[in-house]
Amino acid sequence: MEFQLTQTEENYLKAIYSLEISKAKNVSTTLIAKKLQTKASSVTDMIKKLAEKDLVHYKKYQGVSLTEIGRKIAVEIVRKHRLWEVFLVNKLNYNWDEVHEIAEQLEHIKSETLIDKLEAFLEFPTHDPHGDPIPDKNGNIEHHKNMMLSSVENGESCVVIGIKDSSDPFLKFLDKLEIQLGSNLKVVSKEPFDNSMLVEIATGSISISNQISKNLYVKKL
Repeated sequence: MEFQLTQTEENYLKAIYSLEISKAKNVSTTLIAKKLQTKASSVTDMIKKLAEKDLVHYKKYQGVSLTEIGRKIAVEIVRKHRLWEVFLVNKLNYNWDEVHEIAEQLEHIKSETLIDKLEAFLEFPTHDPHGDPIPDKNGNIEHHKNMMLSSVENGESCVVIGIKDSSDPFLKFLDKLEIQLGSNLKVVSKEPFDNSMLVEIATGSISISNQISKNLYVKKL
């Protein structure tokens, strides 16, 4: 069944998908409004429209969840977004903090053939520039194990595999710290008072706040 969806409808499906992964299966309209920076009343109206198209399950006060077809469409949008980010960084030399807004526009291109050719041109990447997994053509996707730098203990080493907060300011701040995907980190010490930590990187030792360590996905070495 083909759906002619507006960009706004697609953005809602993608937002609900993202919240389902990070929060819970049934997502509140308040969370959706916060993520999309819109009014709760607007969210309720849109959710009702999506429910009429059988793209979401919705019951008042019980939250929202994607139907099977709604999730399929959301994953397709995520796939397109992340492939475009890879293209912008790897082929057009954009910085990782510059590509999100552009990919937000490109993700709404409908041509399945174009996206398949783009994926092949990029040699079938598995992750985008921020470390997020790219769904394959069949919608299969492998999510992070969700280990954060904040959970790494004193003396342990790890490698950065993803970014939870992909906002431009945070990515630019990581650039200043010279931390990127693939960076090796060793936790030298942790401060019990505020959970900040002293971390050894390739260029020396730096102090990292708890806010930063809670936004870096890592894998222990």
